[in-house]
Amino acid sequence: MEMDLLNADPTQEEHLHKLKRLVQTPNSFFMDVICKNCNEISTVFSHSQTAVQCEYCGNVLCTTTGGRAKLVVGCSWRRKGD
Repeated sequence: MEMDLLNADPTQEEHLHKLKRLVQTPNSFFMDVICKNCNEISTVFSHSQTAVQCEYCGNVLCTTTGGRAKLVVGCSWRRKGD
């Protein structure tokens, strides 16, 4: 597979395995999730292995799927640190 290493295509890079990329980066990240009931912001890991509840109202924010966490319908989120 021939590839231009000086001008790598970012869309092609994100589909590669995390260890096969030109610059190795993890697939996981932290995100700010806004609760649909009380509108409070909670920080959640993208690949959390337990169900995460809101600190303030106790509402479930996301459930585990074995990989990336699945957000509950109605919750909005943004990537933290970008």
